[in-house]
Amino acid sequence: MTDIFLRNLGWVTGILTLTTVGLLLVARIPLRYNIRNLSLRWIPTTLTALAFMAVIALLTVMLAFVSGMVRLTQMTGHPGNVLILDESANDEAFSNIPATDVGDLVNLPGLVREGGRAWVSLETYLVVNQLLPYARPGRPQRRFLQMRGIEDVQMAALVHELRLHPGGSWFSPAGVREIVGPKGQKITAIEAVLGEGIAREMAQDRSPEELAQAKSPHTLLPGDIFFLADRTWVVCGLMQSAGTTFDSEVWAKRSLVAGIFGKNTYTTVVARTPDARVARQLCEYINTRYQKAAIRARPEKEYFSNLQETNRQLLVAISFVTVIMAVGGIFGVMNTMFAAVSQRTADIGVLRLLGFSRWQILGSFLLESLLIALVGGALGCALGSLSHGWTATSIVSGSQGGGKFVVLRLVVDAGTLAAGMTLALAMGALGGLLPAWRATRLRPLEALQ
Repeated sequence: MTDIFLRNLGWVTGILTLTTVGLLLVARIPLRYNIRNLSLRWIPTTLTALAFMAVIALLTVMLAFVSGMVRLTQMTGHPGNVLILDESANDEAFSNIPATDVGDLVNLPGLVREGGRAWVSLETYLVVNQLLPYARPGRPQRRFLQMRGIEDVQMAALVHELRLHPGGSWFSPAGVREIVGPKGQKITAIEAVLGEGIAREMAQDRSPEELAQAKSPHTLLPGDIFFLADRTWVVCGLMQSAGTTFDSEVWAKRSLVAGIFGKNTYTTVVARTPDARVARQLCEYINTRYQKAAIRARPEKEYFSNLQETNRQLLVAISFVTVIMAVGGIFGVMNTMFAAVSQRTADIGVLRLLGFSRWQILGSFLLESLLIALVGGALGCALGSLSHGWTATSIVSGSQGGGKFVVLRLVVDAGTLAAGMTLALAMGALGGLLPAWRATRLRPLEALQ
């Protein structure tokens, strides 16, 4: 749906651009005449342009949010990865695969192998509720935290193509380590690897005990602690996961995660093949041969690309809000241009007597409206562009249920800016058309009276 929106947007942008250029060529009335009139009526012109700026800036920020979510789901996953879930589950959180059903999956044909080991990662994904007694005012008191229990973290890093930031390490085979608490006592803490996004999010709600050991006020770093399920956890590394859903996850030893949260089955098996073609062939092989095991395979890229239901809902909501704002903008520019026509009745009469046609006068007034829209739209896009790179939290979900809590970055790209300028020019054209048409209906001699 997002791709269709962008394709149609390109057509609309092109039509409006050609219309503006055509008016410049056809109007024949000098452009400096229009600019002079706009400058003489600078107060209503400025107010109308500011209204355009506010509308376009808000639209840019909203579309940047959607673009960030689209990019997040599109960038997650590897083309050669096969995702295996419970047959009845459409989301990892609802999947349950008994240990007896995963033993033979490491012997699947077509898998990438290194040193005699198949690139297969056995994982348990679940969403847990984290109490935040020290949350800042205005922030939620609880957080839905995505946990991923990993059987072999080194293998999982290879399969998902994730690396750590310098200074960190993957958790140990035991998954725990002894640390010194704030009061000098020894504590057995669970080792965890965090995505960059969730590390920044969790840093905002730390307790005094956590802050006492913090290395940075803005993000959790290796060596920092946090509390979850009445246990102390220590950060051992941060994943270079920006732009993927893994940026919002906490990884730990699977056996420990299963014991603490009562999830003793696997939810996900991720297997690496050489490329997308082999991955699709392997999916067909698994879905045909392993019907009794009640598992289902699909390409990992396809799984994450299907998490677009939230994006579709947001686009519908944004479209509705945009229509409401656009109506206000159209009436604003219409009011400004009607006032311009009424104040320049004599000018219109002189222009007609000088030989300018009705269509040339219509084009001149419509061009003024488009100039106001162009300036306001450009300022709005510039203001909205400041949101590029901002972080936000949301839920991405599929049409059949399920979803993931994600930390995303807003993206202001060429499509977003094109949407802003298209809306601005469309409002200018629609708002200026009726006043411009009224100007053409004035008779020369009556206009001079």
